[in-house]
Amino acid sequence: MTRPISILWFRHDLRLDDNLALHAALAHGKVVIPIFIWEPEAEGEWLPGRASRCWLHWSLKGLNAALRGVGSRLIIRQGNTLDNLLRLLEETRASAVIWNRRYEPAIAARDQEIETALRRKGATVETFNALTLFEPWTVQTKSSTPYKVFTPFYRACLALPEPSAPMNAPTAIGRPRKWPTSVTLEELRLLPRIPWDAGIRSTWAFGEAAGNARFDDFISESLADYLDRRDRLDMKGTSCLSPFLHFGEISPRRIWHSVREAMRRRKQIGLRPAAEGYLRQLVWREFAHHLLFHFPRTPSAPLDHTFERFPWRNDPQALRAWQKGQTGYPIIDAGMRQLWTTGWMHNRVRMLVGSFLVKDLLIPWQSGARWFWDTLVDADLANNTLGWQWVAGCGADAAPFFRIFNPVTQGERFDPKGEYVRQWVPELANLPDKWIHKPWQSPEAELRKAGVELGCSYPRPIVDHDEARQRALEVFRKLRSE
Repeated sequence: MTRPISILWFRHDLRLDDNLALHAALAHGKVVIPIFIWEPEAEGEWLPGRASRCWLHWSLKGLNAALRGVGSRLIIRQGNTLDNLLRLLEETRASAVIWNRRYEPAIAARDQEIETALRRKGATVETFNALTLFEPWTVQTKSSTPYKVFTPFYRACLALPEPSAPMNAPTAIGRPRKWPTSVTLEELRLLPRIPWDAGIRSTWAFGEAAGNARFDDFISESLADYLDRRDRLDMKGTSCLSPFLHFGEISPRRIWHSVREAMRRRKQIGLRPAAEGYLRQLVWREFAHHLLFHFPRTPSAPLDHTFERFPWRNDPQALRAWQKGQTGYPIIDAGMRQLWTTGWMHNRVRMLVGSFLVKDLLIPWQSGARWFWDTLVDADLANNTLGWQWVAGCGADAAPFFRIFNPVTQGERFDPKGEYVRQWVPELANLPDKWIHKPWQSPEAELRKAGVELGCSYPRPIVDHDEARQRALEVFRKLRSE
């Protein structure tokens, strides 16, 4: 008797642990054909950036190794997704196609068309949620409208039934008698021809095992101090799980329940508020997906329509200085250089560099969002959109536009000894702590002693912050008075 065969379509769920679609595929008939289809054009205007492609390459490699460890393998195809799925149904005589949902506007619309077409061909289609704790449409106000403010959204999430317990990875996956054809991972050409990604490769370990190991280290070493250290740039205080969450290499349900279990198991003073603070950030991610689902135009357009009239400046030279980490403000330049080298940046610095771009330079937030999209290994459309609209003051629950971060005082507060700056802006490494965040105020003797020549070895500030702040506030006042 022929055993039923199901096709498991991997997307942003590149793991075996707590993968609902995988368990459903196994329940369908034990024989599972895992497939990944590379069709970047389906993403619409948000084609995967270069840093994301690098991560994806190594993540797929890790997924294939994990599948082989349980007796399976990853089939890779490229081109039109529906055509590939239909061909695979015919080649394998599979009766079901199963996947975990994505919620980006272009992808969600495409997936609906694929589901309809597959059902017309007689295939069973099942879809699941492995990306978020709650479906984006399940959290609503009392008037059945989407939330635009985080705190009531957070309370509403806590009032819902707790996310169900995560499911363990299977120990074996049934294989077909004959495997369908597959292109090689290298044929996708996800890695750059010129190896500019060396910093990314040396900074990160990729894949499900690496994500779980990083999370375990965070739980045991850093969770208790999370509230005290999460904003410090010179300390290991955050989990750095954002790329693993984006690519689905770690389950948000696994994180949620592991943190809750740590709260119950460990009686350390202060652990509960620290753990709750960390889980609040996980719900902030939920908020991002909630907003993108309900307001699909926000990746390119402000949620607050007033900002459609904002008189942004077109300044390619200043934009380029910001991108290269050559603004003359050490904390800004350190963050942008960390981003370029590692594909990641601390969230506090993301706020600082974002504020500098849109408020000190008056350059559109969309320009920053596009740069982050191309250079972040955790480039996630929901999180990227929420972050940039928040810092620009034009999104949901956004920081008011008149909140303009001072790059000097922020640096002195969150990198008090300049260790973060010294790591990423080595030309300033020998400056005393007093001047590390404001070298243009340093006495000439101190600059000479440190080997710093402003305008030569390190740029002078491209804008005066105090003047830029007043200019931004005046532009904002005029906008609101129109």
